[in-house]
Formats: sequence, structure tokens, C-alpha cells
Amino acid sequence: MNSRILRALTGLALAPLVIAGCATGSGTASDPAAEPPAPQLAAAWLDEGRMVGIVTWGSSSCVPMAEDISYETGALTVELVDPEDQPCTADYAPRTTLVGVEGGFDPSADLDITVTGVYAGSTKLSAAAGTAPDDGASAGMTDYQPSAGWYASDGFSLLTWGSSTCAPELEAAEATAATEVTVTFVTPPADRACTMDMAPRVLTVSLDASSLDDGQVQAILNGDEYRGVRVPIVGSR
Repeated sequence: MNSRILRALTGLALAPLVIAGCATGSGTASDPAAEPPAPQLAAAWLDEGRMVGIVTWGSSSCVPMAEDISYETGALTVELVDPEDQPCTADYAPRTTLVGVEGGFDPSADLDITVTGVYAGSTKLSAAAGTAPDDGASAGMTDYQPSAGWYASDGFSLLTWGSSTCAPELEAAEATAATEVTVTFVTPPADRACTMDMAPRVLTVSLDASSLDDGQVQAILNGDEYRGVRVPIVGSR
């Protein structure tokens, strides 16, 4: 299949919101005086395969940006660059960078991901169980519904849509049943002003997943604009 030169998602809209939406769940910060761990890479399926979340570890306030994206069936290459002229907190946490391609990905097949730039390395995103090959879902326009995908056995990326200046802030995430994770958002101030755009916002959620089943798990969203919204967490733990 011929290569396709791809585009990063909604450049102007995404840049501010990815930074705003980088809160993590129970991820812990390392001692700033200690030497940071070696770079790590992971990935998650989002928006029915229309997007992939590339997960890296570092400052939670400085999420890498995606550039020079290219894709052939089963293989994605993306360059990650650090945001310019931005102060960074001294924590060490997982962050998600959203990557989308024209026509979407195929979540029913494995995806080999090569990352260049500030977080060079490679990882494999396994096919999402239960997805049908060539069902066309990823090729269509998003339905603007929340979606979530596992990037590790104890963490998932959570995508929501709405104002880029009023992204949900994570308060807590915990396993409340063998097949459920309750995600609680911070209650926003009553007088907050939000822009009227519609943009993707991404959170990187960490939790104690030891009590969860190995099968399908749902995230239950509460707080901010969400009241008991159920979102399947796709992919493999």
C-alpha cells in the first residue's frame, strides 16, 4: 500500500488543550534531585481508531507535540518535540500526545509505532479485542463521544471533547468493581468562562488496577459536565 503523508490533529486547537489536559491520576512524582528514569513509550487506542495516544513519561505540564507523522498499514512513525518557551514542573508522570491520520487507523490489527525526536524509541500497540477489521468506523468523522484506551496494566488515556480552555481536571480514579473504574473530575468554578470551540482533550489516568478483571472494563465519568457516563476502556492490559 502506498505511503500517505499525514497530518497532526487540529494543530491550533490541540496545542493548548493537550497541555491543559495532561493531569494524571495516582501517578507519583520522583525526587527532582534523583536521576530520572530512562525514557519510556506506550500507546493507546482512542476514538474508535481515529486517533492513537502516544504515552511518554516526564513533566506533566510539558506534553510533547507530534510532528512529521507518516503511516503505512500497520506502521506509524511520528516525531515528538518538546513545547517551546514553557516552564515545566519537576514531576515525572505519564502524558498522552494525540496523533491522528487521514482515514484513521485499524484497531483490529497490531500497530508498530516508531518515535523519533526527544523520546526516540519504538513500541507495539496490540489490536483491540472485539473490533471488526475494515468496519470503516475509523475512516469516518468522530462522534465527539468520550473514549478510553489502556496503555499499561494500571493506566489508560481518556479522551473527551469540548472547549479547549475548559478541559476536565482529574480529581481521582479508582477501581470500584471488578469491571468498573470510577473517574471523578474536579468541580469547576461556577464563573469559569469557556471558549466555544470543539476540541479533543486528553487525560492520562493511573490507578491501582489489581482488583480489576482481565476482560472488558468500563470507566464511569462523574463530575464537571459528566454524570455517570460509561466509557469502555479498549485495548489490552
